[in-house]
Amino acid sequence: MTQIINQEVNVNALYFTGREMRSFPKVIEYEGQAVTFASGLRYLVRRGAEAIRLFDMSAEDGQTYRLRQDGEQWLLLGLTAQEVRI
Repeated sequence: MTQIINQEVNVNALYFTGREMRSFPKVIEYEGQAVTFASGLRYLVRRGAEAIRLFDMSAEDGQTYRLRQDGEQWLLLGLTAQEVRI
């Protein structure tokens, strides 16, 4: 189930990967808590000269956080809880 958030967050740490040294958020501050990411995917969306980066980041708490980077601003768009199957 996806919960829509649309809230600005602080990114407290980044990590870099690949030959191109692409940046990914490593730690964000959300609701007064530090959320650490284990891995993620990055999408680049272009509208003319404008470029927006979207990230689907898997956290250590089992949730997936969707973030949007627009210049220096970071927005938490939503989060999805991992489904438990029996």
